[in-house]
Amino acid sequence: MTVIRSLTFNVAFYANLIVQMIFWTPFYFLAPRYLAWFVPKFWSRSSLWLYNAIAGTRSEITGVENLPEGSFILAPKHQSFWDTIAFFPYLRDPLYILKRELTWIPFFGWYVLKMRMIPVDRGSRSKALKAVIRLTKAELARNPRQLIIYPEGTRRAPGDDPAYKWGIVELYTELGLPVVPVAHVAGLYWPRRKFLRYPGTIKARFLAPIPTGLSKEEFMHRLISTTEQAVDELLVEAASSRDAPPLPETARRRLEKLKGDPPASVPA
Repeated sequence: MTVIRSLTFNVAFYANLIVQMIFWTPFYFLAPRYLAWFVPKFWSRSSLWLYNAIAGTRSEITGVENLPEGSFILAPKHQSFWDTIAFFPYLRDPLYILKRELTWIPFFGWYVLKMRMIPVDRGSRSKALKAVIRLTKAELARNPRQLIIYPEGTRRAPGDDPAYKWGIVELYTELGLPVVPVAHVAGLYWPRRKFLRYPGTIKARFLAPIPTGLSKEEFMHRLISTTEQAVDELLVEAASSRDAPPLPETARRRLEKLKGDPPASVPA
């Protein structure tokens, strides 16, 4: 049954993307940008509705009260394609940093360019980071926007050892914005590099903002410890739920470690 529901959802998911992209094209490209945001946000919500209706997986996102007004950095865990679409409907004017090659894709690339996302050439990391900082500063000077950045860069399996990159530290320092960590274990239900979609409830949490003005080392420690503690709590909750999904080896190892070494309390 899981295989059939997963296959059905995947077909419906991409069909929904293609149909909506074509259907909304006249409105999307003629409307002002602030109105055009309706289209990708509607697509995100409809995709999550299909996920629940077909695969039996609900999305429960809490902590919305922790999102500041105006500009800030959103820093989610990156485990699944789910976390690339689930959060931006909660933001007024989200801003993504993405590979330049994505803007070359017909329709999709045009949609991206309409929203003034920041394409980056990843050939040289140092040059790319400097370009990102410069372009982001220029964009934030035009409008108060919410930068979505994944601190670990690439998707990692639930329970895997954290691998936070230094790039978010430079963005935090150079942009002077608070950072809102986001904890979840969506990779248990929508695994990376697999077509299977497991039923249950994906729980995600916007955590308390990390204020500006911290040293680089203090910020990085705060980001990792706060995020990982909340992720551990969600992992334990998901694994002990009545509809617990199959656990990858990384998650099982982490749960075994938590049994003998529970996470320490971290101040908000």
